[in-house]
Amino acid sequence: VQLVESGGGLVPAGGSLRLSCAASGLHFDDYGINWFRQAPGKEREKISCINSDSEIFYTTPEKGRFIISSDGAKNSDRGKNTVVYLQMTNMKPEDTAVYFCAATYGIDACTVQYFNFRGQGTQVTVSS
Repeated sequence: VQLVESGGGLVPAGGSLRLSCAASGLHFDDYGINWFRQAPGKEREKISCINSDSEIFYTTPEKGRFIISSDGAKNSDRGKNTVVYLQMTNMKPEDTAVYFCAATYGIDACTVQYFNFRGQGTQVTVSS
């Protein structure tokens, strides 16, 4: 299983950014794909999760500014990627963190905090 994030960078306050997570080597039908973030000195925070039925769960107060989506791929072929996005708008300096995607196995995958696989993360920095 491989999860690769992209799309991070430096953005001014009020700006927007879209992160992508390419997930391969897993059956999207069996997993929920999460977005987490972790800022220096802070606890890891789960932002959102989406499963192959396009059910979406938000666990962050940023729900109105962060939107999760996927390309909808229900892979029967482990060689195909599923891509999950996180669109962030009206960004704030406190959104500065490493953002990473993670896969959780199981039918309740999106309702738990743990994960089975994660990517290395992408740095997002919001300037004031």
